[in-house]
Amino acid sequence: MVLAALGILFVRKAVHAALLLAVVMISLAVLYAVLDAPFLFSVQIIVYTGAILMLFLFVLMLVGVDASDSLVETIKGQRWLAWGTGLVFAVVMIVGLTQISFGHAAGLDEANKGGNVPALANLLFSRYVFAFEVTSALLITAAVGAMVLAHRERLTPKESQADIAARRVRDFSEKGLHLGPLPPPGVYARHNAVDTPALLPDGSPAPASVSRVLAARGTVRVASTLADDIDVVTAQLEQDPATKPETGGKDAATASSEEDPS
Repeated sequence: MVLAALGILFVRKAVHAALLLAVVMISLAVLYAVLDAPFLFSVQIIVYTGAILMLFLFVLMLVGVDASDSLVETIKGQRWLAWGTGLVFAVVMIVGLTQISFGHAAGLDEANKGGNVPALANLLFSRYVFAFEVTSALLITAAVGAMVLAHRERLTPKESQADIAARRVRDFSEKGLHLGPLPPPGVYARHNAVDTPALLPDGSPAPASVSRVLAARGTVRVASTLADDIDVVTAQLEQDPATKPETGGKDAATASSEEDPS
């Protein structure tokens, strides 16, 4: 637990610090279990490790794991002030720990005579009820303060669906991009297959008419490979009389007019 706590101070990535904090919390839960405090063990695992720490991880993932803090000091001398405060804290802790005398470990058998949860509730709502209420008020104040700090006033009206569509059309037109996957005017679509490119006015294939995934896979059909198919289809159309209804209708009308002058 001590090694994980020190690792929180020295690791550079926030996700690694959160994972080391999870190790510290689980170690604390184990200490509670060893000290015959099953309620605190459960609360430490469920509330702190399972809920609050997971919330930290979700926030880190939303903010971005690659985000790093700026090393530029916004307040002059804050680095030296931090080192001095840490040194004073270390001296106080060392002096306090050297004056501690440990007696015989009695355990919590006497305190947990009626059960761990009833004994804890008796202490919490009798001797320490003022500290408990002050802590709850502090947590509520911190939650309200966080919402006030995170709230942002809307300076512009919220965009509607029509406004978003108009903005996208305007941005695409300014950048010279296509609004959709269909070829723009002036491009000849030779087939309804997605792997067949359209032709530009100069006869070259239009790159925007075929998906980039198909182009990367090499499954796009080239215009030269379809030349023979086009010739075959053209010959079939010329040979099939049903494909020329206008010509047949014109000949029949001419013949009927010649037979019946009236």
